[in-house]
Amino acid sequence: MVTTDPPDSVAVSPPVPPAPAGGTARRARPPLSRLIPYVLIAPTVLALVAVLGYPLIELVLLSFQDMTRRELFAGTEPPWAGLRQYRTIATDGFFWTVVGRTALFTTVATVLTMALAMGVALLGRRVSSWVRLLMAGVLVAVWAMPVMVAAAVFRWLVDADYGVMNWLLGLVPGLDFSKHNWFENPWQGFTVVVAVVVWGSLPFAAITLQAALTQVPPELEEAATVDGATRPQVLRHIIFPVIKPAFVVVTTLNAIWNFGVFNQIWLMRTGQPEKEYYLLGVYSFIESFAVNRYSTGAAIAVVTVLLLLVGAVVYVRQLVRMGEAE
Repeated sequence: MVTTDPPDSVAVSPPVPPAPAGGTARRARPPLSRLIPYVLIAPTVLALVAVLGYPLIELVLLSFQDMTRRELFAGTEPPWAGLRQYRTIATDGFFWTVVGRTALFTTVATVLTMALAMGVALLGRRVSSWVRLLMAGVLVAVWAMPVMVAAAVFRWLVDADYGVMNWLLGLVPGLDFSKHNWFENPWQGFTVVVAVVVWGSLPFAAITLQAALTQVPPELEEAATVDGATRPQVLRHIIFPVIKPAFVVVTTLNAIWNFGVFNQIWLMRTGQPEKEYYLLGVYSFIESFAVNRYSTGAAIAVVTVLLLLVGAVVYVRQLVRMGEAE
C-alpha cells in the first residue's frame, strides 16, 4: 500500500475556539474612537440645554398661566389658565394679520437675499482674482457690521430732513421727496426694513454659494456651451443641480432668520414700532412688556417657536440628505 503526503498547497484551517459558557458569544464593545465625537459635543449640548432649555420650559408653562403684575411683583405662583391664552390669540383677527405679514416679509426678504447672493456668486466667477478678493473682503466687512450700526446707517439714508435717498430721488425731474417720511406708509417702511435685513444676510449667502460654485466641473460648462447651450440653460441644467443642496440649506436658514426678525424693526422705529410694523417677534415682545399681558405674549412666542421648528426640521432634513449623498 502506497501512501502519499498531502500537497503543500492545501491550507489547514486554524482550530475554532470554543464558545464561552452559556452558548452565546459576547458582543464586541465599540472602540473608544466612536465615543470621541459624543464626548466632544457633550459640553455644547449641555450648554444649549442649560441656556435655552430651561427658559423654553418656563415660557411654555407661562403660556398656560395667567401672569399679571401682581404675581410678578409679589413673587407668587400665577393661577393656571389652561388653553385660554391660545384661544385668545386664535380668535384674534389681528394675530392672524401679523402671522400673514410675517410670512410675507419672510418670503420677500428670503427671495431677494438669495437672488442677489446668486448674482454676486456668479459675478465672482467672471472677475479677476484680485477683484474677487476685494469682493470677499467687502462681504466679510458687511457681515461683521453690528445690526445696530446698520440700522443707524439706514435711518440716516432715509432721514426726512437730511436723508441721502430723498436728495437723490429729488434730482429726478418730476419727483419731490423733500421732507418725505419713508415710514409714514408701511409699504415704504417695510421696504427699508427689508433692505436692512437683506444687507445683513447677503454676505453669508453669497460666500456660501460662491464656495459651492467651485464644485461645478468647468468641462461640463464648456461641453454644454460647445453643444449650443445658452448661459441661462447652462445655469439651469449644469450649475444649479450641483449647488442645489447648498442653495436649499442657505435658503432654509435665511427663512428661519427672517421669520424671527426683531432687532431691525425695533431699531428702525426707535423702540416704538407702530402696529402696522408688528411681526410675530415684535408682537410677542409688545404684549409681554408694553401691555403687561405676559401670558398672552408667551403664547405668541410659543406659536412662533413652533413655526420656526418647522423650518428647523426642513433644515435638518436637508443636512441629512446632503450627508447621505456624500
